[in-house]
Amino acid sequence: MNVIMKQIRSILFLLIMTFLPLPIWADDTEEKTEELNIPEIVLEHLSDAYEWHIASYEGKHLSIPLPIIIRSSDTGKWHFCTAHSLPDNFFFNKEYHGKIYERMPDGSEVRPIDLSITKTVAQIWIVAIILIVVFLSCARWYKKRDAKSNAPGGFVGVMEMFVMMIHDDLIKSSIGEKHYKTYAPYLLTVFFFIFTTNIVGLIPIFPGGANVTGNINITFFLALCTMLAINLFANKEYWKEIFWPDVPLFLKAYPAPIMPVIELFGVFTKPFALMIRLFANMMAGHAVILSFTCVIFLGWSMGVGYGLGLNIFSIIMLLFMNLLEVLVAFVQAYVFTMLSAVFIGLAHKEHEH
Repeated sequence: MNVIMKQIRSILFLLIMTFLPLPIWADDTEEKTEELNIPEIVLEHLSDAYEWHIASYEGKHLSIPLPIIIRSSDTGKWHFCTAHSLPDNFFFNKEYHGKIYERMPDGSEVRPIDLSITKTVAQIWIVAIILIVVFLSCARWYKKRDAKSNAPGGFVGVMEMFVMMIHDDLIKSSIGEKHYKTYAPYLLTVFFFIFTTNIVGLIPIFPGGANVTGNINITFFLALCTMLAINLFANKEYWKEIFWPDVPLFLKAYPAPIMPVIELFGVFTKPFALMIRLFANMMAGHAVILSFTCVIFLGWSMGVGYGLGLNIFSIIMLLFMNLLEVLVAFVQAYVFTMLSAVFIGLAHKEHEH
């Protein structure tokens, strides 16, 4: 126990010595410290972007430009550029989260077709490459082993533990012996994509830090995939329970089809709950971490005493929140996969005699 406490004190001391000089880089004048707008900074970091910001020092920004691919609504011509070389009639609209808009000849502003590789898209590609490398390396190990080989150890053993836990304890038990094999590849992909994306998003430097699952467009697409998996392959018993459930006649036909309307409404509320649950939890975690980071700079603008005290407090809370977010990253991936499996299992309910 004493060894663990010494290690924790050593880590906290290193973090304090690392982050203590950072506020010195901030501007000292009252005019500039008043410009520190924490909600604006947090929302800016949570939103998507057309470039990958690495660091800032003395007013200079180090960023990786990402390719912008847009189609003009006026001329129909495609443009390939970066954030620093937009055509004259295109601009970033701050009122709409910095999205690209086009100024038409009549003075109106329209949203062009935008196929740009934004920060979120780039992060998804990075996660996809990570998953491909991980699973191909594990597959190579299983391909090379013979019948006398021992159980996998190290990283391959950890991956097997995760796969078997999700496959046997979650997917198989929730969907049932008869249908689980059809949906296992999709649900395993969903779990590892969400979990890996959440973990990579906690890395504060490139190639991590993007708020992918905190983007409602991403969670909407994942929930839509689950909704299609539920309703496109559901059996007749599932649809019978929606349009003609086993309830008294006056509840499903006369004077109004109350129960069928409620059940049909549930078809859309289930994926909506999946979308909002993942989006809200991950966005809130990133927002709290960024807020504690901003407190460091805010404290030093109030004086050395406040700066030193808030620095120590913020670093401790940052360490705690990052460890908590690692747990949340797994829990949210697990819950999304579990609820998807449960909903799919309900779509394959067998008739009870």
